[in-house]
Amino acid sequence: MNIVVCMKQVPDSETRVKIGADGKSLDLSSVNFVINPHDEFAIEEAIRLKEKHGGEVTVLTLGPDRAENDIRKALAMGADKAVLLRTEGDFQGDVAIALAEQIKTMGSDLVLFGKQAIDEDSSQTAQLVAEYLDLPCVTVVVKLDADPAAKRLTAEREIEGGTEVVELPLPAVIGTQKGLNEPRLPNLKGIMAAKKKPLEKKEPVNQASKVETVGLELPPPRAAGKMVSQGLDGVPELVRLLHEEAKVI
Repeated sequence: MNIVVCMKQVPDSETRVKIGADGKSLDLSSVNFVINPHDEFAIEEAIRLKEKHGGEVTVLTLGPDRAENDIRKALAMGADKAVLLRTEGDFQGDVAIALAEQIKTMGSDLVLFGKQAIDEDSSQTAQLVAEYLDLPCVTVVVKLDADPAAKRLTAEREIEGGTEVVELPLPAVIGTQKGLNEPRLPNLKGIMAAKKKPLEKKEPVNQASKVETVGLELPPPRAAGKMVSQGLDGVPELVRLLHEEAKVI
């Protein structure tokens, strides 16, 4: 199987982000970047499928040159090669179109994404890429079985109150969810090998995005907590506050 994993480099969730001077972007000057956590499940699953069925895994990333650091981590995990669609600063074009146009040239049997990126949490790139490629798509997948000979996939996905089992043909686009696997840590051999694996840098197709960011703002500070009397004597006051102030009952 030839598998493409679309990986995004995102700010570490422990980073204290600041809004840039333009009010429309983040100040990334002191941000620590990591592989998007949901994408780690996609990378691990691609490597497991390759180990089981053969083929190769290609990591595809759109971003600036600094993304190479995390691309090498994916290669150290076991991916075979990578493509960086190189951008300068914030990419103003349509990300899904840029990824889809590159994937068209790669002859993939399967395209894997994390279900969403933790920076914007839009949870839509996998679906948009699938639409542009005219491929079936299943997201929030927690179990995946492939039958390359029959060109079929069976995916188990989370839904409210349970799980849903979906069968679909290959090629396809999958969005992975926590619980699918446990991503491996690169060992020394993998880290050394990653330095020699091919990483091709290309210019992305830059088609105008249909979405415009008009402004960013931090959430308002939380109100201070309120203490009521302890024990049974405090129950009436607690009920009143929940009803009249919090308005949750």
